[in-house]
Amino acid sequence: MALELAVKRIYEPPAPGDGQRVLVDRIWPRGVSKEDAALTLWLKDIAPSDDLRKWFGHEPARWKEFQRRYRAELDSNDDAVTVLRALLDKGRVTLLYGAHDEAHNNAVALAGYLRGD
Repeated sequence: MALELAVKRIYEPPAPGDGQRVLVDRIWPRGVSKEDAALTLWLKDIAPSDDLRKWFGHEPARWKEFQRRYRAELDSNDDAVTVLRALLDKGRVTLLYGAHDEAHNNAVALAGYLRGD
């Protein structure tokens, strides 16, 4: 069964088709109120470590290595991954992130990890 999983910038307005909205950043995004975010959950613990996030710096040239390192962190982060998989068992989940780069961010990497890409 395919996962009902989407990835979206938190700055986009909530939509009925989002399902459960989960912020997967460690830092709250600037300029977004908790009310406007309409979150189901803020799962800070699934975000990349501060060291990895700072090393990556959203540099596309580091994307492949970032994904490898982030997957290694996720492999040893059973609690947070289990929480997210439990939400996915209940239906559609939209992973929310604050980064400007829509192709190279932790939510995209996390979605790939969950899908087994």
